[in-house]
Amino acid sequence: MNLDKVTTIDELRQIAHKRVPTMFYDYMESGSWTETTFRANCDDFKKISLRQRVAVDMANRSTKTKMLGEEVAMPLAIAPTGLTGMQHADGEILAARAAADFGIPFTLSTMSIASIEDVATHTQNPFWFQLYVMRDHDFAQRLIKRAKTAGCSALMLTLDLQILGQRHKDIKNGLTTPPKLTVKNILDMAIRPRWCMGMLGTPRRSFGNIVGHVDGVSDMTKLSSWVGEQFDLQLDWDDVARIKDWWGGKLIIKGILDPEDAQMAERSGADALIVSNHGGRQLDGAESSIAMLPEIVAAVGSDIEVWMDGGIRSGQDILKWHSVPFAFGPWAGGIWLQMLLISTCDGRHAVEAGRGSTPKPDMACTKQQTNGHACRSAAHMMEIMTEDDPGAVVAQQAVQPRG
Repeated sequence: MNLDKVTTIDELRQIAHKRVPTMFYDYMESGSWTETTFRANCDDFKKISLRQRVAVDMANRSTKTKMLGEEVAMPLAIAPTGLTGMQHADGEILAARAAADFGIPFTLSTMSIASIEDVATHTQNPFWFQLYVMRDHDFAQRLIKRAKTAGCSALMLTLDLQILGQRHKDIKNGLTTPPKLTVKNILDMAIRPRWCMGMLGTPRRSFGNIVGHVDGVSDMTKLSSWVGEQFDLQLDWDDVARIKDWWGGKLIIKGILDPEDAQMAERSGADALIVSNHGGRQLDGAESSIAMLPEIVAAVGSDIEVWMDGGIRSGQDILKWHSVPFAFGPWAGGIWLQMLLISTCDGRHAVEAGRGSTPKPDMACTKQQTNGHACRSAAHMMEIMTEDDPGAVVAQQAVQPRG
């Protein structure tokens, strides 16, 4: 497929399915258990209708805004994604460069293939670093110190992965990094020569932030058992306060899906929170991010920026997000899927060729046609979120539409 002609996420998905080994494609395109929440993230956006306005001067419309005080080209960032370097060789480095070209933030995952130092060495712009809280607090402190040394401009603390959600496709595929050389895997990789050549051409094939940086974890044979034991089941808000002190800079809390937790995040002194269900990859049966957004926005004040991820597949979805009053600069978590799909094609060059599939032109055009009003009203958005499920837990108070 000619990448210059790619215009949608679905087209990128088709390309990725052909080019990426099954276990890594399924890791990207799946949720936990029955995948109910995974599907709801997108389905609930489809329930939101757009409000068409005409004969209004929109000549000076702009997608620019600020996130954490940084000017960005559009209210969007690349979310932290583990195993990006298994979708395409050096995927994290390519994604960070592409984000810089587009003028949006990039976030590196703790579970990335390229290390913090790799990305810092091969890029010029500061990036954000995402931290999972491990039982090994010394390792967590060292990660934070490495992020500081690399010039990371914000720390993102993920709170919704104290225990790993069961992802059936990963179990069936026997997901490992790098993949085990079984007959099934060898045959699967053999029909994807472009991917194989890319992996042969890079030294980055394991978790770069961990291997060689943890006592007793010097190779891949010891990594999986260490990771399986390390997610901290005792994580609480005291740990958040301690990590905030260790970091000393801009702090983003990811994984908020309840108003009470949002208020705790605000009281912690975090600069931003992300309404997120981990892309439907953790607690299956939880509400979609967009369904919970109005209630969470209503629960916090103006001292914390409220973003979201999950289900965003276009610029129109970003404008739908903006129908919620007082929500600041959305964290378009859907961009993690888009970034992965683009990177599977030809890395950074695919990002440049596939600009038509990115949210910005879609968002700008829709903004003109709606005069910047994404939905008929924010109250209407809340109404449609409950029309199929009257018992859904969302805000019940009246919310007035913007202007």
